Amino acid sequence: MTKQTILVAGSGFAGVWTVLAAARAIALAGREDDIDVIMVAPQPRLAIRPRFYEAVLENMDPDVSELLEAVGARFVDGIVETIGTETHEAAILRNDGTREAIGWNRFVLATGSRVAMPPIPGLDNHAFTVDQLDQAHRLDAHINGLPDLPETPARHTVVVAGGGFTGLEAATELHERLRTMFAPQAPRVVIVDPAPEIGAEFGDEAGRTVREALAEIGIEQRPGVLLAAVDADGAQLSDGSRIEAATVVWAAGVRAHPLAAEVSGEHDVAGRVVGDLFLRAPAAPGIFVTGDTVKAATDDIGNFNLMTCQHALSLGRVAGYNAAAELVGLPLHPYSQPKYVTCLDLGAWGALYTEGWDRQVKLTRAEGKKLKQEINGVWIYPPAADRDAVFAVANPDFVIVP
Repeated sequence: MTKQTILVAGSGFAGVWTVLAAARAIALAGREDDIDVIMVAPQPRLAIRPRFYEAVLENMDPDVSELLEAVGARFVDGIVETIGTETHEAAILRNDGTREAIGWNRFVLATGSRVAMPPIPGLDNHAFTVDQLDQAHRLDAHINGLPDLPETPARHTVVVAGGGFTGLEAATELHERLRTMFAPQAPRVVIVDPAPEIGAEFGDEAGRTVREALAEIGIEQRPGVLLAAVDADGAQLSDGSRIEAATVVWAAGVRAHPLAAEVSGEHDVAGRVVGDLFLRAPAAPGIFVTGDTVKAATDDIGNFNLMTCQHALSLGRVAGYNAAAELVGLPLHPYSQPKYVTCLDLGAWGALYTEGWDRQVKLTRAEGKKLKQEINGVWIYPPAADRDAVFAVANPDFVIVP
């Protein structure tokens, strides 16, 4: 009997938990001998992307090789070049430059997202991002080299474009780093965002808390403007003003991985595939979409998943289980994630923890920071390579939020 294959593209939060959940469902059905679970990614590492804004970049991409082995999954190094939506045969470019084809019975797209880089003059050449680990290391090396630059105001000035989670966390972290680096001289960190107020997306109460925290830290807020151009010496804004700065950070949104465009059906403005209740791509038989490549309803009152690890962890569990369930005859599990929380790191001020889609403020300052550190340092990391322990938390109903 020919083995069937579940092929998972991506080793991020959704990809890892897809593999673990699929392996669990196969074990439940006693079908380990006739179904393979294969992960394809450049490396068997889980990038802890929500932490890339931090100053210390150690243990930000833990190896998951032993974890995959513990649940009986196989790893193939490389990237999926084409999914093979019609042939059910994916084209793989291996790390050594060779190519191979892998046939699949179920394909799970878990390749995540990438920072959106619009055609702003100078953005690609002169701005930094913290979207990928190598980019975070590049920014870190640049910051560590600032003391070697001429003593000008630009040396200790940072412009952060984007007032969402990534922008706010990067801005507050960089302010603290430069404050320590150039003491007693205060750094200048400026957040620019087209919204009428910085933090507007957080709602009234939480947004007000964000602005108060930024003011207390000493971060300048420039709402209602866009980044118009970047060069080696600073940033030009859409209102005609210019800020001389040695450091410009771009943190203004992400788009689904380009492979999502290969999947037939409806896509949203971020390039995500609009999935069904079970995270299938409705117009592409055999394909499941998860993590940042899917738009899915989290509840029955009109909310949808965001491109965050909070949602990716559950999306991966559901997609992996369902991909296996279709092959082994288990009932499918509908995706649902009605509880929504946020925990925003605001540097030296602390952190802001909210609950609900209306962002009700529950914890602030040191209390919020303690929770944020637990989330970042413990909750989102992969489990130990123990098959029974993994399967205990790899079910599609498992929730890790507070």
